[in-house]
Amino acid sequence: MKVKFWGVRGSIACPGPKTVRYGGNTTCIEVRTDNNELIVLDAGTGIYQLSQALLAELPVNANVLITHSHWDHIQGLPLFIPNFIPGNTLRLHGGFDPVSGKGIEQVMSVQLQYSFFPVREAEMKARIQYVTLTPNETIEVGSARVTPCLLNHPVIDFGYKIECNGKSVFFTGDHEPPYNIYQPGEEGYDEYQVFVDEKTRSIVNALRGVDVLIADCSYTDTEYLSKKGWGHGTFSSSIALAQAAGVKVLFCTHHEPTRSDDALEIVFQEALASNAGQSQGLDIRLAREGDGIEF
Repeated sequence: MKVKFWGVRGSIACPGPKTVRYGGNTTCIEVRTDNNELIVLDAGTGIYQLSQALLAELPVNANVLITHSHWDHIQGLPLFIPNFIPGNTLRLHGGFDPVSGKGIEQVMSVQLQYSFFPVREAEMKARIQYVTLTPNETIEVGSARVTPCLLNHPVIDFGYKIECNGKSVFFTGDHEPPYNIYQPGEEGYDEYQVFVDEKTRSIVNALRGVDVLIADCSYTDTEYLSKKGWGHGTFSSSIALAQAAGVKVLFCTHHEPTRSDDALEIVFQEALASNAGQSQGLDIRLAREGDGIEF
C-alpha cells in the first residue's frame, strides 16, 4: 500500500510562510492499494491539490471516506475537479447523522446549496454515489477491506481501518481518548469508568497490529488541560495508543493551525523526549504535505 498526505492541518487552512514546510491545508490523505485503487481519507482543502494530480489519470474512480462532517474535513469536496468531468466516479462513504436524520449525502447537499456554491449537485458531470456506513461493519473497496470504528469527537466520527494483502493502515480522524466526566468519589464515577475502559479497549483492539497509524495529535499535554472535551488528542495520547496496539509506524497529524512549522518541530521533539519510555520500537513521524509511506 501507499499513503500520501495532501492536508495535515486541523480546524482551518493556514497557508503561509510559517507553514510552508509541513503544509497549511486541512485533512486529506491518499491511500493506494497494491492494485492502484484510490481511497481518499477526508476531503479538507488538501483534496483540491490531490484532484489536480488525478487529472493525469482519467477516468477517476475515487472512494472517499469521510471521518466526520466538520468543515475542515469536508470543505474541499465542492472543488474536487473530477466531479466536473464526465466519466469519473466519486463514491462518498461516511456515517449516519442522528441529529439531522440523514446519511453521508448531506455532506454534499449542504455545501452545494445555491446560496453557498454556484454549481448545484445536479450539474456535476461525474457520477456521485453515497454509501452510509455502520460502525464495525467491514465493506470491500476494490481489493481492500475497510472497517469504520466509532471514535470520540463532538459529532459522529469514524476512524477507518484499511486492509489489503496483509498490510493495514488506520486513520483516527479527530479523536479524543475517552475520559470520565465525573470526579472520583462522585455518584456515577465508577459506572462511567466501566464505559470508558470498555471503549478504550475496543479502540485498541480495532487498530491492534496495524502497520501504520495516522492519529490526531493536535495538542501538547499542557494545552490539553484547557481544551478537554474539544474532541482532540495529544502527542502523548497517540503515542500511548500506538504502543498499546502494537503499531509499527505512527504519523502525527491534525497540526494545530496556530503553530508554525518551527514551533511544531519543537513540541514534537519535546513529546518524543517526555514519552521516550513508552515509544521504544515505535517509528514516530510528523505528517507533512507531499510526504507519505509505501509498505
